[in-house]
Amino acid sequence: MWEVIRGAVALQTRTDGGAGLTVTRGGLLKAYTYDRFGPPEVLTLKEVPKPVPGDHEVLVRVHATTVTAGDWRVRSLDVPRGFGLLSRLALGFSGPRQPILGTELSGQIEATGKAVTRFQVGDEVFGFTGTRMGCHAEYRCLPEEGHGRKDEAVALKPASLGHEEAAALSFGGTTALSFFRRAKLQRGEQVLVVGASGGVGTAAVQLARHLGARVTGVCSTANLELVRSIGAEQVIDYTNEDFTRSGARYDVIVDTAGTAPFSRCEGSLAEGGRLLVVLGSLPEMLRAPWVSLTTTKKVIGGVVSWGVEDLRLLATLAEAGQYRPVIDRRYRFEEMVEAHRHVDAGHKRGNVVVTV
Repeated sequence: MWEVIRGAVALQTRTDGGAGLTVTRGGLLKAYTYDRFGPPEVLTLKEVPKPVPGDHEVLVRVHATTVTAGDWRVRSLDVPRGFGLLSRLALGFSGPRQPILGTELSGQIEATGKAVTRFQVGDEVFGFTGTRMGCHAEYRCLPEEGHGRKDEAVALKPASLGHEEAAALSFGGTTALSFFRRAKLQRGEQVLVVGASGGVGTAAVQLARHLGARVTGVCSTANLELVRSIGAEQVIDYTNEDFTRSGARYDVIVDTAGTAPFSRCEGSLAEGGRLLVVLGSLPEMLRAPWVSLTTTKKVIGGVVSWGVEDLRLLATLAEAGQYRPVIDRRYRFEEMVEAHRHVDAGHKRGNVVVTV
């Protein structure tokens, strides 16, 4: 949640309409916009100015995007406990400061700025815009490496992936990589992923396995085989078993669901264990330093740190078959509202993709 707030605050300083819509000489494009917070029905398909790339930018014709839990929370202001006022301050009181949602895309470069050297027209790419969002549109400008904001990046699409899978590489992948780096995950360590069947969870299971960890996934009965198929050595059905009562100890616990605060899972952490709070309340985040001072264990939360090198790593792992986004459902662009409804329900498996 800190990541959403930080990026939204940055948007307040921009006067260009945000989200890659930086120049308005390129005609019109279709995008889903919203002018008030609320349910999926606040989204409206509109024509907005088509961007023209700056000197160090590329214009991407979007072929696929995603709807993530981040989109749901920003659109609805349904945020973890303690973040309500902060979210309003960052995202807007009277209405959204950023009118176009969407953090992930895959598509083809249609135009480049005159100073671009890494890409050319026709290249198939995927991109991540983080808190700047703006991907629920037919076009999006993105900066070339070293010439833009750190929370936007674009890389060549893995040849072995279609646009739908490539669009879903970044949100879960960059989140998992960032937390594992901060936890200094070591080969052979025992990792428990709570919410292992979600967008971040399915990425965390695969990437922890790639890093040499032994992974246990926690999910519902319907998702046990899915989580096992992507690399979990063991799976726990939370509807039948409470992992905190099993006596097992883990070096790292990844809480992607907001259901495993330190007070609940302290006994399940080994000495020197780390709880990675992907989704948690503000009070829990504020207690994290105290945990580190008074125990041998750590609570790690806060802002996700990522860069274009992470996108390239995810692409390389995808080409090698070591990381593959799990796709739950696919929707057409015209079905964007329905895609949001499905994500709002809270039961998606992996990622929800929208083809443009």
